[in-house]
Order: sequence, then C-alpha cells, then structure tokens
Amino acid sequence: MKQSIVHIALVVKDYDEAIAFYTQKLNFELIEDTYQPEQDKRWVVVAPPGSKGTTLLLARASKPEQEPFIGNKTG
Repeated sequence: MKQSIVHIALVVKDYDEAIAFYTQKLNFELIEDTYQPEQDKRWVVVAPPGSKGTTLLLARASKPEQEPFIGNKTG
C-alpha cells in the first residue's frame, strides 16, 4: 500500500496575514481557501509553485491554549 503525507498543519494567528506571507513573500500558490461554517474556520492550503507533493494547511488558533503554538513549528 502506497502511503504519503498530504498536509502539514501550521498554526497561524490570522488566515489572511498567513496567506499574504506565503503567497507574496515565498511565492507559494493558494490551493484552497474554503469557509467551514460548522466550525467557523477556513480550510486554507498553500504549496510551492508547481508542487505535486506535500502542502501546508494553515490552521488558525481557535482556543487560547493553541496560541502559544503560533510560530512554534517544532511543537
């Protein structure tokens, strides 16, 4: 069975700020930005240009307990 990692989640403070950083500064492509009303969150996925592999899922901190993880990519 073939296995793969599709998304790596990064906790962000603000969706639009994170999208701007990845798309404007790093030239990533915005793959998806879908509002999920049941969770009041967005499904935001970015990837390097032309990438066919792993993508970044930008996940907004939704609870105060998650805020310390913003920018802490080692977790």
